[in-house]
Amino acid sequence: MTALGVRHHGPGSARSVLLALEELQPDSLLVEGVPELDPVLPLLAEESMVPPVAGLVHDVDEPSRAFFYPLASFSPEWVALRWALGRGVPVRMADLAATHAFALERERTAEKRERAAAEGEERADEEPGDRGSARTPRWWRPDLLAELATAAGYDDPERWWEDAVEHRADSSLDRFALVAEAVTAVREGADPAATRPEESAPRWLLENARREAAMRQAVRAEWRAGRRRVAFVCGAYHAPAVDPTGRPAAADSRLLVRLPRAKVAATWVPWSTGRLTRASGYGAGVWSPGWYQHLFEHWQHTDARSGSETPAAGAGHGTVVADSASASWLVRTARALREQDLSAAPASVVEAVRLADALAVLRGRPSVGLEELLDATRTVLTDGSEVPLRLVVEQLVVGDELGQVPPSTPMAPVAADLARAQRSLRLRVSTEPKVLELDLRQDSGRARSVLFHRLGVLGVRWATPVEAGASTGTFKEAWQLRWQPELTVALVESGLYGNTVAQAAAGKLRERARTAEDLTQLAGLVEQCLLAELDDALATVVSALDEQAAQQQDVLTLLGSVEPMARTRRYGDVRGVDTAQVGRVLLTVVRRASVGLRAACSALDDDAAARARQVVESAEAGLILLDDADMLTTWRQALTAVADDEGLHGAVVGRANRMLLDAGALPTEVVQTRLSRWLSLGADPTRAAGFLDGLLAGDALLLVHEPTLLELVDAWVAGVGAETFEALLPLLRRTFAGFAPAERRTIGQVLHRDAEPARAAAGYDPVRADPAVQALARLLGLTGEDA
Repeated sequence: MTALGVRHHGPGSARSVLLALEELQPDSLLVEGVPELDPVLPLLAEESMVPPVAGLVHDVDEPSRAFFYPLASFSPEWVALRWALGRGVPVRMADLAATHAFALERERTAEKRERAAAEGEERADEEPGDRGSARTPRWWRPDLLAELATAAGYDDPERWWEDAVEHRADSSLDRFALVAEAVTAVREGADPAATRPEESAPRWLLENARREAAMRQAVRAEWRAGRRRVAFVCGAYHAPAVDPTGRPAAADSRLLVRLPRAKVAATWVPWSTGRLTRASGYGAGVWSPGWYQHLFEHWQHTDARSGSETPAAGAGHGTVVADSASASWLVRTARALREQDLSAAPASVVEAVRLADALAVLRGRPSVGLEELLDATRTVLTDGSEVPLRLVVEQLVVGDELGQVPPSTPMAPVAADLARAQRSLRLRVSTEPKVLELDLRQDSGRARSVLFHRLGVLGVRWATPVEAGASTGTFKEAWQLRWQPELTVALVESGLYGNTVAQAAAGKLRERARTAEDLTQLAGLVEQCLLAELDDALATVVSALDEQAAQQQDVLTLLGSVEPMARTRRYGDVRGVDTAQVGRVLLTVVRRASVGLRAACSALDDDAAARARQVVESAEAGLILLDDADMLTTWRQALTAVADDEGLHGAVVGRANRMLLDAGALPTEVVQTRLSRWLSLGADPTRAAGFLDGLLAGDALLLVHEPTLLELVDAWVAGVGAETFEALLPLLRRTFAGFAPAERRTIGQVLHRDAEPARAAAGYDPVRADPAVQALARLLGLTGEDA
């Protein structure tokens, strides 16, 4: 049995694995991974399977409990699996089965909840083997790369691995043996007893022991099948532990016996290069997938030109293989800069190559690495600017490629339905953000909008609404589309509610309606039913809304539901949905809220007044949108009672006056009279400031076009005491900050212009004349009072 210890997503490791497999010609191949992926492994051999892809393994009963196993074209696992599938060599995944891993995770979650209830949150996160004495520190898994890098004199583990492994093409299997030997030393040096964990050991240690026991059991199964030449591609940390030789099978069996089970499903899903930078499952996130892809493709091209499919077997130990890749990388960098209309002359590229080579020599690196290439790019090609360098990092170092899976790949029913909808509506899936404008008057635009809203209900945020440009019509929508591989999990979770996108969205809305405790939330669900055209769910949600509205006694909560219901009623006809029942509920809510509005606005502190003002504004906006004369009349009568009550909070009263004034339901003279009373000398300045904020918030047109109101405000501000003014200044600043700059400028000009006539009537400037007046008084012998 030969263990090939690799770094996940390491191009040098992938190349070395390919070389080792060609040399070994094993009878069977094992690859680190959960065995539930075995049934879908043959799909990797199909031409339509384009990396990056990821194995998705999830708990059928709790789909949110899932693992991703990303694979790129430069991943050692991908290379090994394709090699075996292409040559008919038996290949299996080997690790602790996900059926046990998920079940154990469920048990741990339940135990944490029990401990949280019994002991409090402080100790709930502790693992069973963590509660030792102060003299027995918790044993952590050693950082393999850090240990080896330190021994080699490096302070950066990733840089050491790249120098020692990724940028070299050793031709012998000895390299894998040396890596295993080094890992063995690190593991034994950290804790010699780590190979015999007890049940009371830290969780990760017990899990690791179970995983490696399962790996050894897989090797024994291959031997029992008569396949003696077994190659095992696994993470370097596990390489010394997967060989069963000298390890009793009984001990491994004891670790794996009587483990709980969960129902598990597995498939392949498209992945993206951007997501390779995140560690997930066997992801071992790498921050430069684009660079690794370039290295691997360059080596493949070099091998093809040399007339062999694998690296030359005669290459010496430690032969550097990345130097020629640096020049082609900088050529790609220059091309990317030119596409953005940035200068990148051929001569500059040559200088950048020379600088990168020199930096590698000065830093003692065996080969030019990405760090040297980025430093050379910054110095020579971008003149020290970080902005174009970020472009290089985003486009080349990371990339935005999205993989593909064959049509025959197993899919959850909801995911399959979404794929059919994407094809029929001609919606391309991409990780690149794209803004799509829809015309709801067209069948295709309306169908796309419905699909996006249904996905939003399910939490699949493939499309998010954005501003629809300059259009203000109700028939226009704009969406930004950007697919994220993790959305596949949300689709799988949606399968609990139905087998199609429509069924799942309707099922989820019905469940949310049954559990909703807030009337405003239910009103929002009604609107979602409308936009997603879920008539079946609409009946359930409206029924729950009607029942909740009848039981709701809080007036402000009733008001919070008015605007979403008004939008539903207003735009229902555009989408052909019958919203008569929603209209009846809305009328009842408006009548009840109008009756209790004045009482609900009494005895409010500042925070409660702010909430009351917000829901009153919301209700006003909704009713204006609906333009129903009967409801508006009822509502405006309630607002009038609030606007004339000086015993209520000033912010609410001021806002009621402003809304009535804007609606033409209150004369300007009445507002002037009320403002003068609120700003009178005997009034509380704090309450007056609240009234002023409610009256003026939003825009300054009222002050600009009504000079009398402006004079009242100016006189009140001038008459407030210094200490009171300082206390009120934050509120006044917030009020005037909401005005547009042009409006503030106009107010200043009006006040300045109004001050000029008084100064002109005096015939002189009293301030400038005062020194002369005082001097003349002294000459005439007049006292200060006479002067």
